[in-house]
Amino acid sequence: MNDDKEATFSERNCSTEFQSPQQMDWLRIQDSLKRQLITEDDFKWRLPPKINEREKEGSNCEILLKYVGGVDLSFSKEDSSIACGALVVLDFQTLKVVYEDSSIVRLHIPYLPGFLAFREAPVLLELLDKMKKNAHPFYPQLLMVDGNGLLHPRGFGLACHIGVLADLPTVGVGKNAIQSSQGSLKPIFISVGHRVSLATAIETVKMTCRFRVPEPIRQADIRSRERLRNHQ
Repeated sequence: MNDDKEATFSERNCSTEFQSPQQMDWLRIQDSLKRQLITEDDFKWRLPPKINEREKEGSNCEILLKYVGGVDLSFSKEDSSIACGALVVLDFQTLKVVYEDSSIVRLHIPYLPGFLAFREAPVLLELLDKMKKNAHPFYPQLLMVDGNGLLHPRGFGLACHIGVLADLPTVGVGKNAIQSSQGSLKPIFISVGHRVSLATAIETVKMTCRFRVPEPIRQADIRSRERLRNHQ
């Protein structure tokens, strides 16, 4: 998993005064993509009803959320430029993995505060594109991203970046926040990515948590780490 470095305190006051030409270009791209950001529910599915609500629902033709994806990038301990991106898709009700894919790459873009998406998003988007081009029946209706969404110095983190470019509802799940609450025991920080409201983001994460981290991201992390170990 990445370290959610985008959300650390030292990055809150990112000034353009000291940005390189490359960073200025990235800022323009972020601003352009951010104008396409949707921070409310914008999808055709709905969450499955709870057990005690199913009798009331009767038969209807509404599309239920069935496939939820998770993406994660893990890095080699020997060489931090070597990474493995993983995409998994789970059945939302059973939380069983129905699809998985991964890719080992060498990253040529260094990590820069506030610009994590330009380093990591291309790897993860390629996995999504591959699945979509193959018209895979398990293509996710919702994607959970190991990284922040709106919880970002400029309000456009990795989850937003991927969501806009993939035109997919996304939820950001981070392990660090701009300011953590005192006394919290390893909390996670949920933020809107794209095409979901905060309420939906929180509810879907709660419904997919068996452990601290929601299962789609946890399974992507497990597989990316395992692939790296086998590769080395």
